[in-house]
Amino acid sequence: MNPRLRRIVILALLAAALGWNFMRHRGGQGDAALAVSAVAPDLLRLGSLTLEPCEIGRRGLGTATLRAYCTGVEVPENHAAPGGRRIRLRVAVVRAEAAQAQADLVTFLDGGPGGAATEDYPSIAGAFEALRKQRAVLLVDQRGTGGSNALDCAEEQGASEARALELLRGCVASLAARAAPQYYATSDAVEDLEAVRRALGSPRLDLVGVSYGTRMAQQYARRHPQAVRALVLDSAVPDTLALGSEHARNLEAALQELFARCRAQRDCSTRFGDPYQTLRRLQARLRAHPEQLALRDPYTFRLQQQSIDGGALAQLVRLYAYSPYTAALLPYVLQEADAGHYEPLLGQAQVVIGDVADSLTGGMALSVTCAEDADRLHSNPADAGTVLGNGLTDWLLAACAVWPHGQRPADFNEPLRSPLPVLVLAGEHDPVTPPRYAREIVRTLPHARLLELKGQGHGLLTVGCVPRLVDEFLRQLEPQRLDARCLGVLGQTPFFVDANGSNP
Repeated sequence: MNPRLRRIVILALLAAALGWNFMRHRGGQGDAALAVSAVAPDLLRLGSLTLEPCEIGRRGLGTATLRAYCTGVEVPENHAAPGGRRIRLRVAVVRAEAAQAQADLVTFLDGGPGGAATEDYPSIAGAFEALRKQRAVLLVDQRGTGGSNALDCAEEQGASEARALELLRGCVASLAARAAPQYYATSDAVEDLEAVRRALGSPRLDLVGVSYGTRMAQQYARRHPQAVRALVLDSAVPDTLALGSEHARNLEAALQELFARCRAQRDCSTRFGDPYQTLRRLQARLRAHPEQLALRDPYTFRLQQQSIDGGALAQLVRLYAYSPYTAALLPYVLQEADAGHYEPLLGQAQVVIGDVADSLTGGMALSVTCAEDADRLHSNPADAGTVLGNGLTDWLLAACAVWPHGQRPADFNEPLRSPLPVLVLAGEHDPVTPPRYAREIVRTLPHARLLELKGQGHGLLTVGCVPRLVDEFLRQLEPQRLDARCLGVLGQTPFFVDANGSNP
């Protein structure tokens, strides 16, 4: 498998200086106002922390940055040995617009595992616009990512599995002076977030988790229920699940349904026939004869060498399936690739999906997966004939034999049982965390509501009226009273019939 694609898998602060301040929450929760003081012009003192103006985001072509207030918080690398090595977490607060802002902090928990909240937030900041009228947003780069002692490992284009494992061993050795990977799992990050919350003056948190971030949210709520005001779980992962165990099954179901819709539509079926058969034919050919291609970078237009084999194709198709807009491209780009024209498939992958490999920290992802899931993973004969197959599972098992990792707590896989108000979002066609996961989660949460979005995929915070519904939920804390009829306008995305889009 192409190592680049392998990596994919693996907050009213001041009235005086700035005119924004926290007030007592009036939603019946009894939150006290945060202790905030001005220490200098354009500096914030929140709890015991002083925050300075900063820019957050990922610099580069096609990316955006935002203004925030940042600081660092030191925590023990091993929370069980507080006298040992300490690491520094990057913490940012994006202020509320109101002069009198609510005391609770909306806390964005990034996905992956391997995403850094301060780097990824600008790309979804629009989803928080309504929330920020009254509430500030807290961002903490989870340990091992972004500005929090990132566990970055070098990779080589075209490396064999043996070479990739050799590079992992070298990475472990190179990290030894500043990091012990066995302390970079979810349970460690849960205690980090609690340390940050206490340093900020102990506000209550509204946890907004996306994908893997929903695991973090549920685990934090389990350990520190008194610190949580509400949960929003977008594309949720049940605590009972071994991450990776159902990736092949879930993708296969999503692709079969997607391509069945194409076959049922005259324009799509006339133009593309059976896209699933096209995909399998192309994948078989690439397994036998991987392609080395010279393609122009869609941003710089420079020629670059790319390789693609059957495994890399499966990973690309999986990423396309995340969004209904990119999934609608699949019949077209697969037919073009089957005819030897790989530019639409690979070029669009970088433009519409983004450089996912560079946005996720592979070492941290291994620390999480190896500690929390790997002992329940195995090659599944039922997955052998699927598009994704067992390649991801086999790689994770081999990598976890090399990567130092801890163990999950004994109750880690117990479902969350809590009276907290919870809003769960699920996409009808999510190829990673299908709606059945969300249904499992809400069974043990008596104050939860599931919203299933028709025609949608993975990651829903920015879709349609969802931002307004999340804002209303966090104001009222009554999920059953939400008027979600606005979601009824959502539906299936028309298939592209050529590079210009769908037929009128």
